[in-house]
Amino acid sequence: MADISQPDYDLEYVRPQSIAYPSPDARPRSQETEPLAAHVIVLFGATGDLAKRKLLPGLAYLRQSDLAPDVRIVGTAMDDLTTEEFRDLTHRAIASFGTRTMDDAAWQTFAERLSYVPQSAGPEGLTAAVREAESALGPSFRRLHYLSVPPKAAEAVIGTLRDADLAENSRVVMEKPFGNDLASAQRLNDFLHSVFDESQIFRIDHFLGKEAAQNILAFRFANGLFEPIWNRNFIDHVQIDIPETLGLDERARFYEATGAYKDMVVTHLMQVMAFVAMEPPTALEPQAISDEKNKVFCSMLPIDPDFVVRGQYAGHRDEPGVDGDSDTETFIALQVAIDNWRWAGVPFYLRTGKRMAEGMRIISIAFKEAPRSMFPTNSGVGGQGPDHLTFDLAEDSRVSLSFYGKRPGPGMRLEKLSMQFSTEETDRAGDVLEAYERLILDAMRGDHTLFTTADGIESLWERSMPLLEDPPPVKVYPQASWGPNAIHQLIAPNAWRLPFERAWRERKG
Repeated sequence: MADISQPDYDLEYVRPQSIAYPSPDARPRSQETEPLAAHVIVLFGATGDLAKRKLLPGLAYLRQSDLAPDVRIVGTAMDDLTTEEFRDLTHRAIASFGTRTMDDAAWQTFAERLSYVPQSAGPEGLTAAVREAESALGPSFRRLHYLSVPPKAAEAVIGTLRDADLAENSRVVMEKPFGNDLASAQRLNDFLHSVFDESQIFRIDHFLGKEAAQNILAFRFANGLFEPIWNRNFIDHVQIDIPETLGLDERARFYEATGAYKDMVVTHLMQVMAFVAMEPPTALEPQAISDEKNKVFCSMLPIDPDFVVRGQYAGHRDEPGVDGDSDTETFIALQVAIDNWRWAGVPFYLRTGKRMAEGMRIISIAFKEAPRSMFPTNSGVGGQGPDHLTFDLAEDSRVSLSFYGKRPGPGMRLEKLSMQFSTEETDRAGDVLEAYERLILDAMRGDHTLFTTADGIESLWERSMPLLEDPPPVKVYPQASWGPNAIHQLIAPNAWRLPFERAWRERKG
């Protein structure tokens, strides 16, 4: 791996970077104002946890808000339920997990659009249920198939759609993981492409559906203050940090064959990293944005195991379904190098894990410190690290810019100050869509902006192979900690932003 510890330019003089901007005449190919066709949504895994917590409440809100067109939802799963029993399950899910109120009239309107067919009915039963739903929509409609199923069941579901003759005029949404290595990702993509065209496939990453993740694009490319400094000349390093307090619960058996890297880094953290690192797209349209994200993945150097820390929380091997000699990581921290003109010499640090001290989702951009300081050594300047721009990917979509400023009073003492913003502080906070709501709506539109492509996934697995073939041993870390101690050597001479020394300000009033 190339040494990325020192930039390869002279601090005394830095030539301004030339950046290619989109054409002023560039126009998106897809317009959000275009009316959507009516949809039949086939929800596989309709009785599962994701469906109950996110998908069914989200679909109910989209229909209630008139953001979605007229829909009919056909649920299917292994459970032998009637349509009425499925409607009861959906009603309870909305009451338990929905974030918005739904009165009786709105529920009755939505309930009429729900039907259910057990998987035991086979492809013929599914075809009949979908045809019946389509007949209620009239001659103009599309199909959206949502695969809320375990990874090992994905190919079987695709085969069912093929056998049921439901691939035409449809799109399919798939949940992670998209393979476990390069070979399995290629096999999966080949199988998918035997039934669906790539334009019909939507590989979902709910992190990219969050308001804060999309705000990165607005922040970067719409502001003359930040866009010119978004490069190696001004940015020292980047951290993408997603610790979780949750354990594995009922996912232990699945997780044993997956681990933190496959479960979170390839499918979530690196997708967010692409938004941070991508070049300006030629237009705000799906293909142009996907192209720039894929260029980031192609520019990544192979993951060097020497720059990776794998951890396992104490007690993991005692969990039901976990091997007593398990080497599966429940924590991982790594350094990623993007070997292109904009980012040469800038390390990207990624960290995620289970049973950690706090649950957070942040992106932190550390700017280079001033090359010389006129302030005396006891002034406080430099004592609290570099200036940071921080994005919090929580639902309230917070952004913070930290900087040194003068402490009130006599003398010249400096301290870290910050400017903070949250969508909760605006009068449009009620317009925020939950991530799955936005992504389902985008899939209905055929908008791939926030989804992953086959080429992008295969590029990431290709660069992951050195780590997958020769992973460093796991290090045990205490539960409710920030991971193994080796993470500090990984990022030295810098420091992890989490835990924060100063908490986010709470909204006043």
